[in-house]
Amino acid sequence: MEEPSIAVDPMPKTRDYQQEMLDASIKENIIIAQDTGSGKTLIAILRMRYEIERNSQKVSWFLAPTVALCEQQHGVIKDSMQVPVGLIHGALEPKQWTDSSLWKRVLENNRVIVSTPQVLLDALSHGYVHMGEDIGLLVFDEAHHADRNHPMSCIMRDFYFSLPPRTPAASEYNPPTRKERPMVLGLTASPMFGGSAPVAFRTLEANLDCVIRSPRTNRDELIAHVHRPVFRHVRYDTPQYLDRDYTSKNLSAVEAVIATMNIEEDPYVIGLRAALAKTSSGPERARLDQKLSKTIQGKKTYSHSGLKDLVNAAKAICYDLGPWAADWYVDGVVSLALGRQTPYDDFTGSLQPKEKAYLIKYLSQIKLTPVSFDPVDIEAGMTDKVRVVLDTLEYEKEWSELSGEPYSGLIFVKRRDEVLALAEILNRHPRSSPHFRLGCLLGSSHSSYRNTFLDITRRLLKEQPQSETLIEFRSGDKNLIVATAVAEEGLDIQACGNVIRWDIPDNMASWAQSRGRARRRKSSFVLMFDSAGFDDARVAEFEKLEHQMTALYQADRTKPQAPTEEEAFDEDEPVFKVESTGAVLSALQAVTHLNHFCSVLPNAGHIAHLPIYDIDPPDMPEGWHSHDPQQRVNPLPYQGPFGCTVTLPRLLPRELRVFTVDRIYPTKRSAYRHVAFKAYLALYRENLLNDHLLPLTSVVEPDLEEEVKNLLKDVEKRSSMAAVTSQMNPWQDEETDTAWRATRIDIQGFAPVRMLTRVELPSFAAAEAPVLYHPQKGRIKAELQAQGVVHLTHSDLRVAQESTRRLFWCLYGTRMEWDRLDFAYLFEPAEVESERDVWDARRTWVRDPQYGESSGEDILANAADFGEKFLYPTDISWVRDGYPYGKVYRFLQWKYPSKEELDEFMEIRSRMPETRKVIHVEELPRRANFLKPLASTGEPPRTRSLWPELSRVVLLSRVQCDHAILMPSIIRHISVAATVVSLRETLFTGTPLYDIPFSLLITAVTAPVAQDHVNYQRLETLGDGVLKFVVSMYLLSTYPLWHEGYLTKRKDHAVSNSRLAKEAIRLSLYKWIIRDRFTPRKFVPQYAIQPEVDSDYAEDEFAEDGFDDDWGQPRERRKVDEDLSTKMLADVVESLIGAAYLHGGFNLGIECVRLFGLGIDPSGWQPLETYVDKALSRVETPEFPPQTTDVERMIGYTFSHKLLLVEAVTHASYQFDLRTVSYERMEFLGDSVLDMIITHTLYHYPRKEFSPGQMHIRKSAVVNTHFLAFICFQCSLEKDASLPRPSRGGIVMDEETQRISLYQCLLHSSPVVFDQQRSTLARYRKVKDEVEEALRHGTTFPWAALTRLQAPKFFSDMIESIIGAVYLDSHGDLDVVRQVLRNLGILQQLERIVKDKVDVLHPITRLHIWAARTQKKVETEFEEERAHVTCTITVEGREPVQATAEKRSRASREEARFAAAEKAIKLWDVKTTDGSS
Repeated sequence: MEEPSIAVDPMPKTRDYQQEMLDASIKENIIIAQDTGSGKTLIAILRMRYEIERNSQKVSWFLAPTVALCEQQHGVIKDSMQVPVGLIHGALEPKQWTDSSLWKRVLENNRVIVSTPQVLLDALSHGYVHMGEDIGLLVFDEAHHADRNHPMSCIMRDFYFSLPPRTPAASEYNPPTRKERPMVLGLTASPMFGGSAPVAFRTLEANLDCVIRSPRTNRDELIAHVHRPVFRHVRYDTPQYLDRDYTSKNLSAVEAVIATMNIEEDPYVIGLRAALAKTSSGPERARLDQKLSKTIQGKKTYSHSGLKDLVNAAKAICYDLGPWAADWYVDGVVSLALGRQTPYDDFTGSLQPKEKAYLIKYLSQIKLTPVSFDPVDIEAGMTDKVRVVLDTLEYEKEWSELSGEPYSGLIFVKRRDEVLALAEILNRHPRSSPHFRLGCLLGSSHSSYRNTFLDITRRLLKEQPQSETLIEFRSGDKNLIVATAVAEEGLDIQACGNVIRWDIPDNMASWAQSRGRARRRKSSFVLMFDSAGFDDARVAEFEKLEHQMTALYQADRTKPQAPTEEEAFDEDEPVFKVESTGAVLSALQAVTHLNHFCSVLPNAGHIAHLPIYDIDPPDMPEGWHSHDPQQRVNPLPYQGPFGCTVTLPRLLPRELRVFTVDRIYPTKRSAYRHVAFKAYLALYRENLLNDHLLPLTSVVEPDLEEEVKNLLKDVEKRSSMAAVTSQMNPWQDEETDTAWRATRIDIQGFAPVRMLTRVELPSFAAAEAPVLYHPQKGRIKAELQAQGVVHLTHSDLRVAQESTRRLFWCLYGTRMEWDRLDFAYLFEPAEVESERDVWDARRTWVRDPQYGESSGEDILANAADFGEKFLYPTDISWVRDGYPYGKVYRFLQWKYPSKEELDEFMEIRSRMPETRKVIHVEELPRRANFLKPLASTGEPPRTRSLWPELSRVVLLSRVQCDHAILMPSIIRHISVAATVVSLRETLFTGTPLYDIPFSLLITAVTAPVAQDHVNYQRLETLGDGVLKFVVSMYLLSTYPLWHEGYLTKRKDHAVSNSRLAKEAIRLSLYKWIIRDRFTPRKFVPQYAIQPEVDSDYAEDEFAEDGFDDDWGQPRERRKVDEDLSTKMLADVVESLIGAAYLHGGFNLGIECVRLFGLGIDPSGWQPLETYVDKALSRVETPEFPPQTTDVERMIGYTFSHKLLLVEAVTHASYQFDLRTVSYERMEFLGDSVLDMIITHTLYHYPRKEFSPGQMHIRKSAVVNTHFLAFICFQCSLEKDASLPRPSRGGIVMDEETQRISLYQCLLHSSPVVFDQQRSTLARYRKVKDEVEEALRHGTTFPWAALTRLQAPKFFSDMIESIIGAVYLDSHGDLDVVRQVLRNLGILQQLERIVKDKVDVLHPITRLHIWAARTQKKVETEFEEERAHVTCTITVEGREPVQATAEKRSRASREEARFAAAEKAIKLWDVKTTDGSS
C-alpha cells in the first residue's frame, strides 16, 4: 500500500493538561475523563496525528455513537489534517459494500476513518476489515457507551482481545505491519451511567482494555479552563396530581370516543379472524392464533393503539404543562389526521382501506373544542411548572445580560410531544415571545413494522432541518432551543450560557452531558424540582457520584487484566469464524444478519421476505381469543426456559427453511439469537453465503466493463495498424518465406487463371470455393486448386507482376502507383492465351518510345488511331469515353454514324469528325460485387455511340477484361474464407465445432459494418436465446439451493456483453471478425508492404456499387469510428453459438459455450440431457390430491412429477406443504424456455427473414408480462357446480357449471395477493372484449388495453413457471412445451401476428422513431394528484397530449404513458413501421 504524503497543519498550542493526557495515551490505552468543553477531541486529533507521523501503514478509526456526532467530528478532524479522512455511516449503506476491493480502497485512501460503531462491527464481522492488520488506533468518543452488548463493547470483545498485545507506540517509528492489537483511546465526560462508581469504572476499563485517566499534575489548569456552570434549582407546585378530575376538554373528548370503541369491531381483528377461519392447522394457523389473541389482549391495532397513545401523550402534557397545551396538542393531531384522510396519505400508508375508514370514523366523532390563543386563556390553562420556567428564563436572561453576554439557552425535555407543546406556549406567551427566538431539536422515533399514529406530530413542527437550527443558534439568530436528548451528547453548541432541565436527568451520564452544554465562561445550570421534594435525593446522588469519580481520577489506577481469547466470548454464546477471511458470526449478530439475508431475496413487491420466529412455549393459550370476553383470564407471564423455531422464506429449499432450538434458554431474546445463529450457519455451510458471511456476491463478478476496455486498449497497442486492422490479413504472414505458391482458379464459363502468393492458402473444399453471380451468365462456380511451390525466374516474376498491374490498372488505377509491382498476389493466364501475341503487338505499338519504360500508355490507345492502324478490329472488349479516366463501356461494334450523330458532333465541335466510323458500346454492369446474389432489374444495358477520336480502347484481351472485373470478388472470398479457415483450425480443431458448415461460420463472423451479402445479426439473436437457455439450465441443475435472485444475477453476468467480450479477447477472436467493407469500385490490390492509410477516414459507404462514377475525381471523406467494440465481440460469440446450435442443436451450442467458458469450469458444461436428469433427480414423486388435475386439464398436459406442478403454482407467501419451494426457480427456467422457443420459431419462420429488430418486437408482443397475465385469465375450464334443490317430485339437481381460471389455482397465504387477484379480475372484465377482438382480428397489437389490466407480476410469473415445470417434467422435450404454448394460445397469437402482418410496434417506440426521423425529442412528464396519474407527452412543434389513469400502483404510470402515446400517434398522424414485409 503506497504511503500517502503527510502534511500536518499547525495546531493550536496544547495546554499542559492536554499534553499530559496525550503523553499518557502514547504510553498506554487510556480513557480520558474530562468535562465537556475541555478539549478531549483535540487530544484525540493530536494522538491520531502522532500515529500518522509514525508512518504506520494502519489507519486510525474514530468511533462516535450517532450519525450527527460522526458528521460533526469528521468535519473537525478533517479540518485539522491534510491527510484523507473518511466518513462512513449507515446512510451510506455500508452493508451493500460487498466487494472486498472497495473496502481495501477505503483503507488505502484514508489515514483516518470516522464511523459509527455498528459500521466497524459489521466490517469486522464480515472480514472486510481486520483489526490486527488494518487498524493502528481505535478512538471511542462517548466511551461510556461501551457496556454489555453495545457495538463498542462487541468490537473489543469479539475482535480485540483475541489479538496479541501491541508494542507501545513510543518504542519505534516506521514499524513493520504486524498482526496485533491497536492502541485504544476513549473520550468521555462521565465514565458511568449510575450505580457504584468503582464497579462502573472497572467494568468500562475491562471492556475497553484501558485505564480511566483525568489530569492530575495539571488538574488546576483543567479546572481553570473548564467553566463549570453555576448550579441553581427552582421549585414548582404540582396540585394537579392530587386532582382526579384534572383534564382538558379535548382530552376528555378523545377519552369519550375511546370508551365507545370495541376491539372486536376493528377491521384488523376481523381480518385476522377471517384469515384464521380459512387457514388449516399448521404453523401459520398457530401464528395467526397467537397474533389474534395478543392483539385483542393488548388492544394493539393501529387505530386502538394510536388513539390510546394520543390520550397518554395528551395526559402527560396536561399534567406537566396544563389543559391549554393538551387541548392544543389534541386539536393539532386530530385536525392533521382528518385533513389528510385520503387513501394515499403517508401517515396511514400501511393500512388497509377498511382500517383507514375505521380510524377516520372515530377521529371524526371527537368533538373538538377550538383552542383560544388569547394570552389570558393560555395563562389560565398552564401549570405552575410553566410559570416557573417563564420566571427562570426572565431571570437567566437578565443575569446573562448584566454580565455583558447576550442570552442563549437550552431547555432539555424528555418527551418529544412536550417539546412541541412547550415551544408553542413559549412562542405565544407575552412574557416569552418578544424576548426569545425559539428553535426545536427533536429525536426521531420510527416504528419498525407499522407506522405509529403519533408520527403525524412531525408535521406540527414547521421548522428547518436540525443542522440549520444549530447554525442559527451558534450565530445568535436563535437564542433559545427546546430539545430532547438529541442535543445532550456530543453536539457542539458552544454558544450556550444557560441550561434548564425540565425533567431531572435519568442517569449520571445525562447529568454530566446536559450540564456540559453550558459552555460559556459565565453560565448556569438549572434543575427544576417538584416542591414535594421527590427529586432532591436524585440530585444528591449525582453530586455524591461526581465526588467519588473525582477521587478515583486522583488515585493510582492500573489497567485490569485483559481476558484471554477464550474468555472474550460468553460460554453460552456460540461463535463461528471463517479462517480465510476472519469473518465472525456470533449469536448476537446472527439476528440482524439473518434479517439482511432475507431482505435481499428477490421480491416481486407483493410480500416482504422476513424470518418468522415462533417462541416455545407460545405467549398465549391456544384459542384464548375465542373465549367469552367476560371469561377471559390473562395468562401469568412465563419465566422460562424458552425455545424457538425460525421459518425462512419459501424461496429457499425445504431443508434450509425451518430451524429449531430446544427449550433451554433463559430468555426469549437468547432463544431468538441461538436459532438465528443455527440458521445462518446452515446457510453458510450450504454455500448460500460467501466467506465474508454475506449473501452471495461471489456468484456475481464485479462489472467487467472497465477491464474489457483496458483489454481492448492492449489489443490496439499490439496491433501495428489502427484498431480495425487488427483483423487477420491472410495475404500477409510474419513467417512468409521467399517462395511463391500457385493456386489455379477455374471459373465456370471463363478462362482459368493462376494466382501466385507468398503465403500458403488453406485447402478449400468444394463448399468453401466462391460462388459468383454474373449479370449475363447467372450463378457460376469457381474452383481453387493448390499447385504448391513454383520457381520463378526474375523475368517470369516481372512478367507476372506487369500482367497483374495491367489487369487492375484500367479500373482501379487511380488508387494505384504505376511503378509499384510488389503485389501480395499475382495473376497470369493458367493456359496459353491464343490472343496473347496480338495484344502484345498492339501494346508495343502504342508504347511511347521516348519514355523507355511503359508509363501506362500501353493500356489505352486512341480509338481513331487504333482503328485506322489495325483496320477496325472487332476483338475489342472495353472502350473508355474520354482521356484519361472516362467511363468504361463494353465494345459492341464499329459502325457508320447516323445523320443525327453527325449533327450532334458538329454542334459540339463546330467541325466534321476526322473518322468515318463510330464505336457502338453498352454500359458495363452497375454491380461489381459478384458475391452478392443477383437482384433482377429487368432492364437491358443502355447503349450509345462514342467518337473514336475522343475515346480510348483498353488494350486488354477479353480474357483479361473478364478477369479484371471478377478478380476483386474472388480475392474477397479467398480473404474471408482464409480467415474463417484460420478460425476453425485455431479454435475448433479437436472439437465437435470443427464440422460447423463453412457458410454458417462465414455468416457468424461477418460484422454488419462490412456490408457483405451476409452478416451475423440474425445468428446473434438466435445465439443469444440459446446462450441464456443453456446457462439457465446449467445453473438450475448445478445449484439446487440457489434462489431465483442468485440464479438471475449469475446468469446475467455469465451472458453479459462484458463477460463475452472478455472471453473473446482471451481467445483473440477479434482477429477473425470480418469487419472491413468490400467495395469493388474502390478496390485497391494488396501490396506486400501496405501503404500508410489514414484509417480514421473512409469513403462514403453508401456509394453506389458500380463502375460509373467520375473516375479519379477527389471525393469528400468523412470520419468513421471503427474501433472494436465490446458489443461487436459479444455479438460474434453469440452468433457462433447460434451457428453451432443450427448445425448440431443445443449440445453443440453447449460445446461452443464451453469454448468460451464464461467464468465457469469447463467440466461444468454437460449435454442438456444431463442437466435435465440432474434437476429431475431431486424431485420427489409422491401422490397428490386430484385438485392438481385442474391445472393439467387447463394446459393440456399431465405431469409425471406432480411436485413440479405444485412448485410452479406455489407463491412465496404459502405457509403449508413444505415439500417444495415457491415458483421463482421454475419461473427463472420458464422465462428462458419461452424466449428460446419464440426466438427459434421466428428465426425459422417459413418464407420470412426477420431482422433482429423485427424478431424482437414480435417476441416482445407474446412474452411481455401484460400479455402473459391476460393468458393467465383466459386459460380456464368449466367445472360442475350442480346443487340439489327440492321440487314437487322430490330432490333434483340444478345443473350448473363454474369457470375456474388458471390464476385461481395459485397456492398462497397472502391477503394482499387475494386483494390483487380480485382487483385485477375486475379490470380484466373491463378490457377482456377489447383485447380479445384486437388479438383475433385487429391490425394493431393492443398494448394500451393490455397495460390497463395492471396485473401484478405473479400472474405472468405463473405462466412462465408452468412452462419451466413442463419442460423439466417432459425430460427437456421442447415439442411438448410447444404444444402447451399452443394450448395456451401463445403460439397461435404469434402466428397470427406474422401471417396477418399485425403492427406490433410498441407505441412508445413508434413515437421515438418518428421523432428521431425529424430530429426532435419526445419528452414525458408525470403528475400525480390524489387518485390519478396524468402523463403528458410533448414534441417540439406539436400540441402536448395528455392521458390520465387511476392511481393504483406503479403500473398506473405505464397505463397513462401507453394511453398518452397512442393518443399522440393518432392526433399527430404518426406513421412508422418496423420495416418488415
